[in-house]
Amino acid sequence: MIENRSVNSLKCHARAIASLVGCTALVLAATGTTAEARTRPHDLARQVLPAGDGWGSATTGTTGGAAADAAHVHTVTTWAGFRAALADGSTAPRIIRVKGTIDAGAGGCESFAAPGYDFDAYLRKYAPENWGYSTDLNAEPDDSPEGLRRVSAARQDTAVKAEIPANTTLIGVGRNAGFKGASLQIKGVDNVVVRNLTFESPLDCFPQWDPTDTAVGNWNSEYDSAVVHGSTHVWLDHNTFTDGDHPDSSLPTYFGRIYEQHDGELDIVRGADYVTASWNVFTDHDKTILVGNSDSAETAAVDRGHLKVTFHHNLFSNLVERAPRVRFGQVDSYNNHFVAGEGFSYSYGIGMESQLVAEHNAFTLPSGTGAGTVLKKWKEAPLTAADNYVNGVATDLIAVHNAEIPAEPLSSGAGWTPTLRPRVDRPRTVPGIVDHGAGAGKLR
Repeated sequence: MIENRSVNSLKCHARAIASLVGCTALVLAATGTTAEARTRPHDLARQVLPAGDGWGSATTGTTGGAAADAAHVHTVTTWAGFRAALADGSTAPRIIRVKGTIDAGAGGCESFAAPGYDFDAYLRKYAPENWGYSTDLNAEPDDSPEGLRRVSAARQDTAVKAEIPANTTLIGVGRNAGFKGASLQIKGVDNVVVRNLTFESPLDCFPQWDPTDTAVGNWNSEYDSAVVHGSTHVWLDHNTFTDGDHPDSSLPTYFGRIYEQHDGELDIVRGADYVTASWNVFTDHDKTILVGNSDSAETAAVDRGHLKVTFHHNLFSNLVERAPRVRFGQVDSYNNHFVAGEGFSYSYGIGMESQLVAEHNAFTLPSGTGAGTVLKKWKEAPLTAADNYVNGVATDLIAVHNAEIPAEPLSSGAGWTPTLRPRVDRPRTVPGIVDHGAGAGKLR
């Protein structure tokens, strides 16, 4: 009798454990944490991109600085300290923990200006009524207003860019870590992880006026928040990219054109490969993400066969365009939530030889915005766009685009099938899952 009670007790205990495991699995599925994640180190800075998680996991995978020894683990609170932690010349694995908000341009624009630079003089000399629209400014001498602008721009360039070495993990500490006015250059290296950081877009202090850019000229700016340039195995996870205190609506107008002081939030260019961008927020910006930056023959020779990028579980909110605009690359974009706001132009740009697969995404569009505008055709390139929902309704994005914009028809069939997806959520559930879990400060 006692033995039977013991057996029954053990059976009940086993059922309780099984139930608990089942409930835990459900919770993990709902919060974006996989069973594999439970086996990763508790130290977030030493977590690696899980196997099968997007293009970044292909071939050798992405581990960043997970194997760093104690001598290569840094906590930084200033821009100078951050750059010093990057600049020891070593490619040994390193971890850099960012604490608080680090301002790369704390001295203001005047700290970069060359002696003699005068913006009012610049405006007077190059005003269209004086200069016209047929000649650009590149031949202007060094002592001209444009020459002094170039020197000033070069000084800012040197000050706000940071070169990220191979085998590096950058991670924010807590909920309020990040960079303001900085441009991370992930350039020509392998194996970089960037997580839990907020990036407020750099403000270009010295945009160039180009009278020949469009019939009425244009202001052109530099500095993306992050650039993946010719690099491989990069994981960008749980970051927030925003214009912050300086949205385009706050920028002045000169010569009848907005004085554009922002470039992109994230560009992936020049043969970069094996990149996963997961659980990020991209918000309050115009030209958001480029995958491939040019149609030129020289660029094509570098980019063809590369630019393999995965975007999943990202929130794209209140953007104008390029989420992303794709050239050449095999881009897998799934389980993302796109929330259009004022000024929305398009989400996906279909560019030169692009091979975009856009599936299982959710789009929230305001009243009066046609679903056909989600896709923008720049060049002839087929894409795969299946199981997407617009305002809660299953929508064939290609068919609706072709119906609403018949002059720019798109064709179906990207020519490849993604396999590196750890899990695929139903698109109806994506807004709740992504809005709750994406962005800096949400990493657990």
